[in-house]
Amino acid sequence: MDSSIVQHLFNNLYQLFPNTSSIAIADLDKFIYYKPSLDIDLKIKPGDTIHSETVTYKAITTKKRVKEYKGDTIFGVSYYAISQPIMMQKKIVGAMTAIFPREPRGLSIPYLTVRTSDRWVPIHFENIIFMEAQNRKTNVTSENRNGTHRYNLTELEIILPNNIFIRCHRSYIINLHQIREVHPDSHSTFILIMSDQSRVPVSQSYSKQLRNILGF
Repeated sequence: MDSSIVQHLFNNLYQLFPNTSSIAIADLDKFIYYKPSLDIDLKIKPGDTIHSETVTYKAITTKKRVKEYKGDTIFGVSYYAISQPIMMQKKIVGAMTAIFPREPRGLSIPYLTVRTSDRWVPIHFENIIFMEAQNRKTNVTSENRNGTHRYNLTELEIILPNNIFIRCHRSYIINLHQIREVHPDSHSTFILIMSDQSRVPVSQSYSKQLRNILGF
């Protein structure tokens, strides 16, 4: 993978990952970029071969997003990771992996508390329509109120129940129960018409997952 492509990916995607995570980018054979965090450092070096037991390897070979906890066998430290395949022109060219010291805990109640202009408002999961990453903020759109949340999309994806919410694009998480229509778009992608008539894109990386969930 060309170094300019790596830099472009990082510049556009790093804001979607928590500051507490280390970030690794790999092509099909080796790691080509690594940025450690203060919370965890796997000591990966550019040029290191991708071990077959890593989350990165599994994401590349399955061509699917993978979330797993791993023991200390490979890197000498236990970690939790989320790895997203990188697709270009319908072909997999690598993966970007966010690495955490532990698996984040889910929310204990079915509410997400958002910040409005002058207060905080708890919104029940069933009323949330979608969440969007925009200008380094997470905007939450619901049936009654809109606001922002302090977590980014990757953090929310981890803690929100996956039988209600799914990632459909690097910039969007949607509530499955708020989908009203699915329209085909170019290159095996889709446009979702949500309950408020918003149009939310489904990128190629997530289109197969959506089709499997909705059964079409």
